[in-house]
Amino acid sequence: MNKHHAIDPDKCTACTICITACPVTAATRKFRGPKMTGPALTRLRKLVSDDDPMLDYCSNCKTCDLVCPSGVPISTLNMLAKNEYYKTHPRKSPADDMLAHSEKMGKLITSIPLASTFANLGMTIGKSVGMLGAMGISSNAKMPSYASESFISKFKKIKQTSYQRKVVFFSGCFINYNQPEVGVDMVKVYQKNKIEVAIDENFVCCGSPMVAGGYIDDARVNAAKNAKLLKAWVDKGYDIITACTSCGLMLKQEYQELFDFEGMSEYAEHMYDSVEYLAKLHDEGEFNTEFANDSTEYIYHAPCHLKVQAIGRPSMELLPLVPGIKIQEADAGCCGISGSYGFKADKNPIAMKVGAKLFGKIKDSHAELGVCECGTCRLQMENGSGVPAIHPLTVLRKAYGL
Repeated sequence: MNKHHAIDPDKCTACTICITACPVTAATRKFRGPKMTGPALTRLRKLVSDDDPMLDYCSNCKTCDLVCPSGVPISTLNMLAKNEYYKTHPRKSPADDMLAHSEKMGKLITSIPLASTFANLGMTIGKSVGMLGAMGISSNAKMPSYASESFISKFKKIKQTSYQRKVVFFSGCFINYNQPEVGVDMVKVYQKNKIEVAIDENFVCCGSPMVAGGYIDDARVNAAKNAKLLKAWVDKGYDIITACTSCGLMLKQEYQELFDFEGMSEYAEHMYDSVEYLAKLHDEGEFNTEFANDSTEYIYHAPCHLKVQAIGRPSMELLPLVPGIKIQEADAGCCGISGSYGFKADKNPIAMKVGAKLFGKIKDSHAELGVCECGTCRLQMENGSGVPAIHPLTVLRKAYGL
């Protein structure tokens, strides 16, 4: 039996706190809220089929899961229902499939010389002539550009010192194909802390964008591959590191909510966000704090997919250790992008409305740089505020003078 069959919607007490916390419900009347589309209608779907297009407006930000006092995985109920809905209903646009399966495009572009240059140029031109809009992608969204070389390719050129403490890095699609420099930052920072980093070229997309797009059956195929590989690395004594909060959440928590593969709970105990792992070292007195002075003024945004993991704010524990640094936390809720949600033409106005408070906080802070663990959150921060945003690992690498 699949584990998700055991999710009990009757644990929902109908307190409606998830509705009051939902950033999408606050931004549009097109979505009636996570309780209604999740636990409430899940009970009804057991009796009759439900043609509910409002499911498509759930961004899977998981704020509802975070606030639920009964521990109901509301967003997972929504995603399961969305998956079933699209088995019998047509998709709104080609953007759904393209954004849910972005790994295919990333592999193709980074494997062909100069392909990234033409792809990035094509996106720019496509925006200006309305081609992306015809595909269902918003012309107002800041699309991620493709790197000329994947992280995996760059990783093979990095010379590491071997250390007793070893981890395997699940880079994920965004770092591998769009911002490989974040992965390089991670390896450099970990080496400075006497950690040897391994990768596994057999890892595939974690499946998070597939789940959010209603392609859970496709995500199951990827999950089967990744779960087996992750369990094997843990059995060899490695901890697992991610530098994307959506990847980390998917591998550690959502696989267990959605699927029924063996070994998931065992490897999940050895999974860490990249900065969380460094904070763990700091707690053990083993974190390298030999930093140079950094007088940059930063503003930090905690991604929704970090908050729901209940690991605190490790970046706000470590970054203030850098001498001279000025960093404040935005504390302004969801940025609105929610993975690929804000890239879609019909969702972008909602995404920008959801993120308006954050954008205002960034602008008012007069910070030089935004800081966030999530790649698409960083794009949204830049798009809404005009302030560049970087990963916390990039700040640490600079502080180490690497």
